[in-house]
Amino acid sequence: MDYLLGIDAGTTSFKAVLFNLEGEEIVSAVYEYELDHPGAEMVELAAEKYWEACKSVIRIILSKWNGRAADIKALSIAGQGETLIAVDHQGCPLRPAIVWLDNRAVEEAERIEAEFGSEQTYKITGQPSIVPTWPAAKILWLKENEPRVHHKTAKYLLLKDYLIYRFTNSFVSEGSLLSSTLLFDINSGLYWDEMLKFVGVSGDQLPEIVKSAHRVAELTDIAAGETGLAKNTWVIAGALDQAASAIGAGNTGYETITETTGSVLAICANVPRVLFDPERRIPCHYHAIPGAYFLLPWCQTAGMVYKWFRNEFYGHFKASGLGDVAALFRHMDEEAARILPGSDGLVMLPHLAGAFTPESNPRARGVFFGITLQTDRAHFSRAILESVAFMLKRNIALLENLGTTVREIYSLGGGSKSELWNQIKADICQKPVVTVRTPETTSLGAAMLASVALNLHENLEQAAEKMSGRNQRFDPSVVHDHVYTAAYEKYIKLYDALKPLF
Repeated sequence: MDYLLGIDAGTTSFKAVLFNLEGEEIVSAVYEYELDHPGAEMVELAAEKYWEACKSVIRIILSKWNGRAADIKALSIAGQGETLIAVDHQGCPLRPAIVWLDNRAVEEAERIEAEFGSEQTYKITGQPSIVPTWPAAKILWLKENEPRVHHKTAKYLLLKDYLIYRFTNSFVSEGSLLSSTLLFDINSGLYWDEMLKFVGVSGDQLPEIVKSAHRVAELTDIAAGETGLAKNTWVIAGALDQAASAIGAGNTGYETITETTGSVLAICANVPRVLFDPERRIPCHYHAIPGAYFLLPWCQTAGMVYKWFRNEFYGHFKASGLGDVAALFRHMDEEAARILPGSDGLVMLPHLAGAFTPESNPRARGVFFGITLQTDRAHFSRAILESVAFMLKRNIALLENLGTTVREIYSLGGGSKSELWNQIKADICQKPVVTVRTPETTSLGAAMLASVALNLHENLEQAAEKMSGRNQRFDPSVVHDHVYTAAYEKYIKLYDALKPLF
């Protein structure tokens, strides 16, 4: 039997999942690490530590699995964006990786904006704002602050590109990952020459652009020896983690969105063409799906708010039988479920770390409004769940106003484990919410790209039909629609009224 290995290269951990061609999870493994903070606004990690994490998670997979390494036909990586690694002509890192969380390049981002303007940059790269996160700003910072490193750099790579190089000795990247670099033109699928010239790099210093379902090469002898995989294992180009997750959920068409409620709320809406928001509130990315793009609204705090409330107001349960995190969240849901929809008039703004799409207001803060003498802890829990659903509804409204069609919502992330939350989202958005069979959709999406690259499936649509699957469907109820409509309108008015005070 043939197997495919999907690797999710995350911010503080690597996760690997081995799948068969039906998308069934055979075995999985996680390897965690900590980032370095060498200075104010600086976040780094030695590139070799990323490679060690990748090798380790693969070896854990092989140690837990009773099969033959030769039966793993390919590996594919879904990676975090924006983490920059500079290597010399021998492919050796010249300094630690500058992680996507790093914000040192503030002045450089401002220089880029002064040179090109936000509107032009948006129309070329799909990124509505110019911030220090983007690798173009990081490269400019290196040019100005570490000129010896910049001069010696043969290739500037993103994390996934670097891992592919360690596996194959090939320098390649793909559009979904490059979309947030400010170096990539999403209209042409090529590098943006004017930006390259401004930050001081040539096209030769960047990886070759290939398709996401591209067979890069088989493993080198060294990579095979270090990982335990067979030398004839193919390495596939892969995709940005958000693109891979949408694919892994089975979202390969244009009338379904995925929403991931983890710490943040991230929404992925596939579109068949480049689509810009006139008010520049939503980024538009090049997709791993051929010929497609995706809009990526996101909100900074979602599940993080529920976790904050758990830590601050349910802490005493740790000394009881509810010390288990999952059990405690279930208990919170049970309490919230006894409160009627609308939380008896209690409304929350969940902006504990600023508001992003569509408000784009970093000064916004969290608010509970409508507290009475009858309000108890369960009201607050339910109000939090409803507030995240209101954020989702507001972003769906924005997507629909831009011309997209949303008939169904695939729910991913830790929040999708809550049946109560799924039903609240369905009722507030008045759209079906569907959970998926395999929770590790990012790794599955990477594996699905590998299946297409090896011609094991004809295309991603067929791969989705064969490998991804639904779990539960939550149909919207109209019974409480009038209550939720009134609460949603209050949510909007509350933010508008408080905006001048933030």
